[in-house]
Amino acid sequence: MTAAGDNLNRTFAFDWQALASPAVKFQHMKKLLSIALAAVAALIAGVPAASAATREYEGTVVSVNRDNRTFRLRDSERGTVTIRVTRNTRFERVTFSSLRSGQSNIEATVRRSNGRWVALEVERSGGGGDHNGSDDDSGRDDGRGRGSDDGPNHD
Repeated sequence: MTAAGDNLNRTFAFDWQALASPAVKFQHMKKLLSIALAAVAALIAGVPAASAATREYEGTVVSVNRDNRTFRLRDSERGTVTIRVTRNTRFERVTFSSLRSGQSNIEATVRRSNGRWVALEVERSGGGGDHNGSDDDSGRDDGRGRGSDDGPNHD
């Protein structure tokens, strides 16, 4: 081999030995770990923390403040809580204007926002009615009525 070829081989071999040294491996692993941690932190920051702080309250309305768009709800298990209503709050079987002090069976799904409980959904619970184990509409409870489940030839 020529002197230039020997010199090239020695240089090439020396560079590979430098790359295989533990210090270089540690630096690459440290950089890879930093990138991975940054990616995980970015993913965690993208998840809203409010979803974890969602709660449900059920009870009796203590008071309603229409100017502040809030109402107070007494939950037998958790005590009395003030709940704020926004334009995004969904209502079922009740409206904010129909909420009255003393109204019972009100359920509210809320989340914490800026130190306040903000209602995601407010609804009146129940409403199934009493069927007495029968779904006929004759008023009798002996199972011999002609309810919606009875066909034309049903006896």
